[in-house]
Amino acid sequence: MTNEELKYNITELLPAAFYDEASEFLTVIIPSEALLPLMKELRSKKEFDFDYLFCLTCVDWKDHLMMVYHLLSKTHNHTIVVKAKITDTVNPQIESVNGIWKTAELNEDEVFDLFGVKFLNHPNLRRLFLEDDWAGYPLRKNYTDEHMIKL
Repeated sequence: MTNEELKYNITELLPAAFYDEASEFLTVIIPSEALLPLMKELRSKKEFDFDYLFCLTCVDWKDHLMMVYHLLSKTHNHTIVVKAKITDTVNPQIESVNGIWKTAELNEDEVFDLFGVKFLNHPNLRRLFLEDDWAGYPLRKNYTDEHMIKL
């Protein structure tokens, strides 16, 4: 399936989606509340068959967080990036995709630990690197501590 066909079929599923074609992969940008229904369709429909989540991360843009998911279909040999915007930076949360791709579990733990995003319906959301009583989220732009080097 070409990128144009992917765009057409995804837009049929989610008219609110828009696209960034300036990067290596076709990038679909969606509201965070549309993430789980779209991801279920991308995994289960034969024309998509995105069977491999190979990267899941977060980006802090100061006024919002952007969850970024890289998906690959080994059957069709196509790749897309799905970005979901989280506007609540005080209590960021989004649905877990662990029920669709098991590879998400550890990545979601990492994003929770370092960015503070809570993944709803995650089976065991926990910190990976930092102590449970650690204050703040080190990969957020507003994070500071006394050991940071000021430029």
